[in-house]
Amino acid sequence: MMLHVDIRWLLDVQEQASPEDLSVRDYSALQAAVARHRVNTAQLGHDADPSWCAAALMHTIVLLRPLPVRNNLYACMATAAYMHAAEEGIDPPYGALVELARDVAAAKADIFGAAERIRAWRI
Repeated sequence: MMLHVDIRWLLDVQEQASPEDLSVRDYSALQAAVARHRVNTAQLGHDADPSWCAAALMHTIVLLRPLPVRNNLYACMATAAYMHAAEEGIDPPYGALVELARDVAAAKADIFGAAERIRAWRI
């Protein structure tokens, strides 16, 4: 199921990821994540699916760093929450989601590579 989230949804996930009062530093980064995951054709011959949308959220959050700290954790939570909400659960190997966020941060994984990994973890 294709699901489009909004900034309120991302703020709810952020509250779950960091229950202590951790304010958002850059709301424009969250708005960018919302806009990016809604793109249905990121490149010719590619149709968006929930894995790509989740990867878009992760990639944007990791790179734009909307929170003062814990952006990778937030990106992982948003990815898992999105896939669950889209009715496509994932079961990544232990530590694999965190490793993916680190690879995105280190430019070792682009959005398409991230989507492939997420797709491989679907259950």
